[in-house]
Amino acid sequence: MAQKPVLNQKPNVIATLFGRRKAVIGMLHCLPLPGSARYDGQTMEAIIAFSCNEARLLVEGGVDGLIVENHGDIPFSKPDSIGPETVAAMTMVTAAVKNTVKCPVGINVLANGAIQALAIAKAASASFIRVNQWANAYVANEGIVEGPAAQATRYRSWLHARDIKIFADVHVKHGAHAITGDRSVAELARDVEFFDADAAVATGQRTGDAARLDELEAIGSGTSLPVVVGSGVTPENVGDMFSIADAVIVASYLKTDGLWWNDVDPARLQAFMAAANHARS
Repeated sequence: MAQKPVLNQKPNVIATLFGRRKAVIGMLHCLPLPGSARYDGQTMEAIIAFSCNEARLLVEGGVDGLIVENHGDIPFSKPDSIGPETVAAMTMVTAAVKNTVKCPVGINVLANGAIQALAIAKAASASFIRVNQWANAYVANEGIVEGPAAQATRYRSWLHARDIKIFADVHVKHGAHAITGDRSVAELARDVEFFDADAAVATGQRTGDAARLDELEAIGSGTSLPVVVGSGVTPENVGDMFSIADAVIVASYLKTDGLWWNDVDPARLQAFMAAANHARS
């Protein structure tokens, strides 16, 4: 195998944040937040209580970290249309989660709200953010989405928040990549490293779809960054994922009936963690 390119060698962010190289990161899908299309007037207290209960279940079940995400805010806005009410609500949720559990917490603001995620992470003392399109551009459900790396890294410096790490998707789901179709996945992985990300994320085509092993290998061949699987991880494939990846982000499988919009199912969580622990032992 060809030696991986090294652009700017960094400590392995997975080992640094989670204290191990094969980490399991659970997703906290927030209920619809104020200002979103599906918000029905629930109090922030109720929204916070739901996320804190989900966080408690996930951490007691064995996950190594969490990501707070506004997945209930469908349809998602493009970054310039994400309002201050979303930032305020997610900051409240994240701060409450941080007070409820003791583990690294990340932020993902949909769709592609890197600046907003950094603001939330700074205010709520989160450790990292996930950005679905960090470099280049693609055609998403929301329209054309461009990578915000230049603006986001400058904003992070302005906040004195360079300790907040960047998990960047390489070939993001829910969209078409014709804009960069003449470039390989390995080259796209190299791009996110060149634009100062700390981890490269691989996904399937949609939420809950598994990342392909050949794409994982391609991403790993293109970057010296740790590789994270961002969707579709199950007890059946977690061993294969961990054979290549440094971490997995798991959401849909842990929910009742395997549907992301349902509550965490403790039995499914137990089954997943048993398989994950066996794979990384």
